[in-house]
Formats: sequence, C-alpha cells, structure tokens
Amino acid sequence: MSVTDEDLDRAAAAIADGEAVVYPTETVYGLGANALDPAAVERVFELKGRDRDNPLSLGVPSVDAALEHTRPTEREVAFMRAFLPGPVTVVVERDAAVPDALTAGRDRVGVRVPDHPVALDLLERADSPVTATSANVSGTGSVRRVADLSDRIREGAAVVLDGGETGGAESTVVDPGSGTVHRRGANADAIESWLAEHAAE
Repeated sequence: MSVTDEDLDRAAAAIADGEAVVYPTETVYGLGANALDPAAVERVFELKGRDRDNPLSLGVPSVDAALEHTRPTEREVAFMRAFLPGPVTVVVERDAAVPDALTAGRDRVGVRVPDHPVALDLLERADSPVTATSANVSGTGSVRRVADLSDRIREGAAVVLDGGETGGAESTVVDPGSGTVHRRGANADAIESWLAEHAAE
C-alpha cells in the first residue's frame, strides 16, 4: 500500500486536532494521538479499553526529538543512539511537559522511534510527540494488517494509514538506567549484550 503526502498531512492535522490515527510501524500497527494533550491521551485509552494504570509510550521521529521531552542520563542517551530508530521502547525520565495521563503518574516514560518510513514521516509532520501503542483493543492480538483492525479502532480513528503488512515482532522494553529488560522482543540479545558491556559505566 502506498501512503501519500496528502494522507500523512491529514493524519498530522488530525493529531493536532486531538484525534487518534492508526499508523504502521516495523512491529505492528500503532494508535497515535497527541502525547502531550491529556484529553487526546484519554481518547486512546478509551478506544483501546486500556487500564489507566498501564502507561503509554511516546513516539518521536529521532533521539534528538526525544531529548526535548525527556531527561535521560548519558548512559541512557548512548543506549538510545545505539538502538533507535528500531523496535525498542526505551524507558527514561520524563520532562515536566509529559502529562501524568500518559505515564500513569510515573516519572519515567517509554520512548519509541519506529524504524518505519511512514511512521517516521508522520512523526516528523506532527507538531507533538505521538502516543506509541498498538492499534488493538486491550486483551486482543496486535494488528499487522489494516484489514484486521477491530471496528472499534477503525471507527474511532480519524485517519488510518495503510502501509501494508508489518513485521509483527513486539518491541523490547528496556530501562537502560537500571539495566532492566521489562519485555523481551526484537533485538533482545543485542540489547542484553550492550547492557552487560556497559554495566560498569
């Protein structure tokens, strides 16, 4: 499927208006809304039927963009530059602009820089970081094709960007500050090797 500039502009405009959009990543389809707008974040939780105590991640187009909204240590920045863009969610300290609604009140937030041209293009065009969470109703399987979207997600999203079938492997969720892998997924072995090599830093 080809996503046009017009499609991307419509999706970015919808995000600016507080709406949710569906977009492809290198893992599964994501559900994106303005991650700095508590009302837009709430819309994502509502669409997914997701527990408000289960935080969402922050999608940005680059590590440099992530640094505008987070406060990582030097070690954490080194890790981010080693593995992003890629199928990794990196947990770091959030900046004050990141709302409690996104992080369930926690002081750390997951950062995602997807290694997918459509996702990166959308994140570049969006005026804010975008929620990075799978485009499925909580408790159901992740979506690799637009045809498999639930009616609830499809109807609740202002724009659906169809980038064809996605890779499917879940991202690895890691807190490089504590050296903790919260969820093993793509690139997990390489990530654990990096954490071991840099443990003394």
